[in-house]
Amino acid sequence: MIEPIWPTIFSEKFGSYKLIAYLHSMISQQICEEMLQEHGVKPTANRIVVVKALADAKRPLSLSELEYKILSIDKSGVFRALTLFREHHLVHVIEDGGDGVRYELCHSHDGHEHDDDQHVHFYCERCHRTFCIKDTPIPPILLPEGYRLHSINYMAKGLCPQCAAEKH
Repeated sequence: MIEPIWPTIFSEKFGSYKLIAYLHSMISQQICEEMLQEHGVKPTANRIVVVKALADAKRPLSLSELEYKILSIDKSGVFRALTLFREHHLVHVIEDGGDGVRYELCHSHDGHEHDDDQHVHFYCERCHRTFCIKDTPIPPILLPEGYRLHSINYMAKGLCPQCAAEKH
């Protein structure tokens, strides 16, 4: 088998760390394309950029935070992608406890009909960021007869560790 020469040339010119970062970004794009396809969404360049921004964020983002992160797509383009993602169960829309909503990738594993990725969110009242708290299960909700549950938005509010550590 012949080894490709471009990784050697690339790492000699830019360093092995940059080669690894470059390969990681390629893998991330491929994973983003696969996520879109698994949810029945055609992977366009803009949609891949939005999915990648959400995946890289590690926490739910507002539309304005996404717009700030993605300078190459205007606000309406980001919003259209998010709307499509919501219709295809690729994102959760979370009421952030403030005056808006935030978006995060949905990691359901059940054919995208049932959301098994429900978890607690924490809204920091000082820095206004929302965090995913994956290790804290949502308690079961017993509804009266006749009610059908479609989703749960479980939001705790207070100070995040960073803000709680600051003295004001």
